Amino acid sequence: MGDVSHTSLPPLPSSDRVDVADRLRDALLGASFTADGMLDLLGAPAYAALARSETVPALRATRGDTPLETLVRLFLLQQPVPHARVADVLPVEDCLESGWLTRVGGDEVTATVDVRPYGGPGGEDWFIVSDLGCAVGGAGGIGTREEGVVLGVGGASTTLAGITVREPVAAALDLGTGSGIQALHAAQHATRVTATDLNPRALHITALTLALSGAPAADLREGSLFDPVPDDETYDLIVSNPPFVISPDARLTYRDGGMGGDDLCRTLVQQAGDRLNEGGYAQFLANWQHVEGEDWQDRLRSWVPRGCDAWIVQREVQDITQYAELWLRDAGDHRSDPAEYQARYDAWLDEFEARKVKAVGFGWITLRRTAAAEPSITVEEWPHPVEQPLGDTVRAHFARVDFLRASDDAALLAGHFRLTAEVVQEQVGLPGAEDPEHVVLRQNRGMRRATKVDTVGAGFAGVCDGTLSAGRILDAIAQLVGEDPVLLRDRTPGQIRLLVEQGFLEPAE
Repeated sequence: MGDVSHTSLPPLPSSDRVDVADRLRDALLGASFTADGMLDLLGAPAYAALARSETVPALRATRGDTPLETLVRLFLLQQPVPHARVADVLPVEDCLESGWLTRVGGDEVTATVDVRPYGGPGGEDWFIVSDLGCAVGGAGGIGTREEGVVLGVGGASTTLAGITVREPVAAALDLGTGSGIQALHAAQHATRVTATDLNPRALHITALTLALSGAPAADLREGSLFDPVPDDETYDLIVSNPPFVISPDARLTYRDGGMGGDDLCRTLVQQAGDRLNEGGYAQFLANWQHVEGEDWQDRLRSWVPRGCDAWIVQREVQDITQYAELWLRDAGDHRSDPAEYQARYDAWLDEFEARKVKAVGFGWITLRRTAAAEPSITVEEWPHPVEQPLGDTVRAHFARVDFLRASDDAALLAGHFRLTAEVVQEQVGLPGAEDPEHVVLRQNRGMRRATKVDTVGAGFAGVCDGTLSAGRILDAIAQLVGEDPVLLRDRTPGQIRLLVEQGFLEPAE
């Protein structure tokens, strides 16, 4: 893949020179140009400021001439650095020849791309390549309206990486790869990785990210959504952080879907089912419209393709004015001519009003291909803090779906259960009261759910250690509270089912 330029964007480094990427990576690692090394050098406040696209604290922290300070100023802060200083740290002539660096002024060089250290889930030291000034996007705002730019690591990309199920697979697809973050993660557990994007510049940058991180090359294909993927080509894992922003136009490839309303996200979800192998997962970030007169949960259920279980979690909702302002700031429109800003704002509100949209939701969508006669579709709102990574939590959710689907009430009563790790019990009531008003079970891991239970449910969960069957435990509780054991067995399976469904109890087998 040769140099790729887009409109007025600068040329990119050659992705054919893997030997140069290898030497560059060795030099970066040798100077501790890693996430940990940067934190040590800059300190937490300056390091956090970089994530907000604020560079002044980091500039102040890199006034010296150590190799690491040189690299931070060159690749993160995009400052010109004397050629002689760079030559002490990097294979400078190779980097100039292959396009990672370019000469400026008399004796200085500057980077042609942003290179940002990124810590992998297993402690790997990776590097994410992006366009200059575009290392962080999303709510923080990169403030650019340049068409074709490729962003680096933002909150959305790390969220998707964290919720993705990680298990060895034969084939993975990163749809709309951007700078290659999801492809880089997938390369660690997939034999074959395919990465697609509508923007050829993004495919080129993905190749650079993979090469500089020492990961295997991916099969890179240009095109929109599933267009570059033949109908008979299926995968065990599909991931996508798509251009999900619901906007009145398609100005910015990196965020605007180019379809009306939330049609891009709906189309992506609906078409994914046929591309999954049995048991395979498709995981997306998405925006969806809350339309006047429609139940948003029913609307999302209608997106789920046949033959797939689904777990859809709404993490945030914004009214249409908040949403328009967020993405106008993202593009830097708030710094433009006031009349132009007002016109754009009006256009967003006109679009929403025409579609009867009152709010926009954001969240996660996970599909799993199943042969079950009745697929399970869970759509819920969970705006509370969670503990990333959640890939194991997602996998466990679908394992519980399989268990509950195969278990009638009699099977539940015959089953043996354990309380899952780090679940605590809280009693809520007036001080000094003999009995609590209610009991809450709370998870300290994963989704960090909380659920109210009655005294029977609390007592049942408290003694579940896998030793006794659920029915035997209920018989013992009935004797303690003086209740008919037959009636207790009749009314409790629903509560057991809910505790299993939400991850408070797990089958002991």
